[in-house]
Amino acid sequence: MPVLTSPAAGPPLNDYKRWIPDLRLAIQNLLAHRLRSLLTMLGMIFGVAAVVSMLSIGAGARQKVMALIEQMGVRNVIVEAKETIERQSHQKIRKTSPGLTLQDYRIIRDDVGDVIASTPRKRVTLSKTIPKSRQDAPAVYGVGPSYIEIAGLSLVQGRFFNAEEESHAEAVCVLGAAARSSLFGAANPVDQYVKVSEQWFRVIGVVNPQVSSQTEIAGVPAQDLNNIIYVPLNAAMLRLEDSYSYLRDEIDGIYLHVRDESDVPEVAQVVRAILDSSHHSAGDFSVIVPAELLAEQKRTQRLFNAVMVAIASISLLVGGIGIMNIMLASILERTREIGVRRAVGARKFDIIRQFVIEAAMISFVGGSLGIICGFVMSRMIAWLAGWSTIVTVSSIMLAFVVSITVGLVFGIYPALKAAHLDPVEAIRYE
Repeated sequence: MPVLTSPAAGPPLNDYKRWIPDLRLAIQNLLAHRLRSLLTMLGMIFGVAAVVSMLSIGAGARQKVMALIEQMGVRNVIVEAKETIERQSHQKIRKTSPGLTLQDYRIIRDDVGDVIASTPRKRVTLSKTIPKSRQDAPAVYGVGPSYIEIAGLSLVQGRFFNAEEESHAEAVCVLGAAARSSLFGAANPVDQYVKVSEQWFRVIGVVNPQVSSQTEIAGVPAQDLNNIIYVPLNAAMLRLEDSYSYLRDEIDGIYLHVRDESDVPEVAQVVRAILDSSHHSAGDFSVIVPAELLAEQKRTQRLFNAVMVAIASISLLVGGIGIMNIMLASILERTREIGVRRAVGARKFDIIRQFVIEAAMISFVGGSLGIICGFVMSRMIAWLAGWSTIVTVSSIMLAFVVSITVGLVFGIYPALKAAHLDPVEAIRYE
């Protein structure tokens, strides 16, 4: 039987020394029934671990998507050509629309006044290169010199091509981080040559690594943005494409950099209207506004977090019910102890405090173990599934505070029931 303690006189809430004996008694009672205490904590452990691990998955996915959208540029508007795989669908669309062309780009550049920088994009997929790529063959982006500013690229070596090199279709290129490592390894690639299709290009620079996505995001095709060779647009169209494609001025993307972020929605609306008119509403393009995607992603993520917390909190609720059941059972075991304490001067508040402290101890220890388990689970998920997980301080605090609150809420009823036991009947209880 646990050691009985007699409360000291004084105000129950103002003297912290009155809590120390009850805290010591709570620890003794929990240690006296180690297995039962551990089983009671399991609900809290699993609940907190679920909250922490689920929020870590959400935070990891959110960080990657947010980084990708921010990398697109909140002051940018991107036009992507929609590619159709089926031959019949493609021919049907081409009867009404020529597809995305340089003529579309020129009209947008000249008629939309808030655009301060722009470039078309011609994407070329290669089957082989020299030197031979150690990974998948890199894609080729034919772009203008302003692409480095619009895409927010930074160079780790060399330089980007200039307007003169672009206008003369010179055979120069800039490598992405993955393209550089797969083609040249650790060697310095600047002033080396890469054979793209049947053309030799001189490497003049290497860009920093970029965030990439393996899935399509809001119309933006999945693409390893690090496994790219950037070449001047005219070089891509004259040197790497057949003459028929060049005569039709076919491109597959347009990048626009807007003067002010507040002007982005209006610019996007004007661009849609221009392309709908010239393409006869064929729907063979999409206008992507990263600023809108960013706002929508934030709203979606908040909803996702709320749902995940609600689902995981069910485990915490079950854990709280377990605490209440164990505390009610404990009252029956300790009825005589409660009667003796009341007989020697303990008040109802002292009994309430004792049981609430025990419930809080179970929640505290269970929450602490749950945080550790949640951290381990998030690391295991990242390792086994290859997902990005981030354990944030806010997720730990949320899970911990909820676990303590649930423990206290479900510990109050047993504490009140224990405090209202009749002292005389409690002493005589066997």
